[in-house]
Amino acid sequence: MSIVLKDKTLSVIDPMWQRIRQEAENIHDDEPALAGFVFQTILAHDNLETAIAYRMAQLLGTVDVGSMLIQQIFEEAISADKVIMSAVRADIVAFNERDPAATRYIEALLYFKGFQAIITHRIAHWLFNQGRTDLAFYLQSCSSRLFSVDIHPRVQIGHSIFLDHATGLVIGETAIIEDEVSILQNVTLGGTGNDIGDRHPKVRHGVLIGAGAKILGNIEIGHCARVGAGSVVLKSVPPNKTVVGVPAKIVGEAGCREPALKMDQINWDKI
Repeated sequence: MSIVLKDKTLSVIDPMWQRIRQEAENIHDDEPALAGFVFQTILAHDNLETAIAYRMAQLLGTVDVGSMLIQQIFEEAISADKVIMSAVRADIVAFNERDPAATRYIEALLYFKGFQAIITHRIAHWLFNQGRTDLAFYLQSCSSRLFSVDIHPRVQIGHSIFLDHATGLVIGETAIIEDEVSILQNVTLGGTGNDIGDRHPKVRHGVLIGAGAKILGNIEIGHCARVGAGSVVLKSVPPNKTVVGVPAKIVGEAGCREPALKMDQINWDKI
């Protein structure tokens, strides 16, 4: 039997939340083994904010810092900074639109560790900016252990980010990632040694970074550029260009207006 929505105005107020609830109801009805899981994670909550806080607390809670405390921390951050949930909603759409394996909005929240790692980072970043650096680093270490994603809490990350698979992703302290960027697994946005200060890459709007790429140093990957899988990028990349190789070299145009949205990693221009 389907769960009746408590608030009949949800479709007007929050269509994304209603869609996720409907998807949860379908799972609840179709897969008895997951009925309790989706009820506690989605259907028992009144909004997406509390559902996300609960889901992430269940994943991140440990003997050292329990899930109830983690949930309170997430709820505090989400309530204090409205930009967090704006970004999270854009991330949900990004995963659904760019991942051919995704057919429902609920999948990112329940199953995709790239999405879960982004949420964890957004809360850690908020804590870091509040001066609560130890708690921020604690969440970073949890994300590294659970999701194999290591993002320094200081890193600035924009909206509509897609981390495909995400395993092995490393992003250094002074990196910046702007809106609508797609990054595949085993990517490093790192430094070139033991320099201090501003030493990590700046990834501009709409960039696509292929699997295994290493982008090193305080360099800029221009907007809507495309970095080929396995490339080692040591110099700045102009906007709308494709680079491949070790070391990476420009081989042509990016091939489309927004590579991060198209996710085309095969059809290189002028190779």
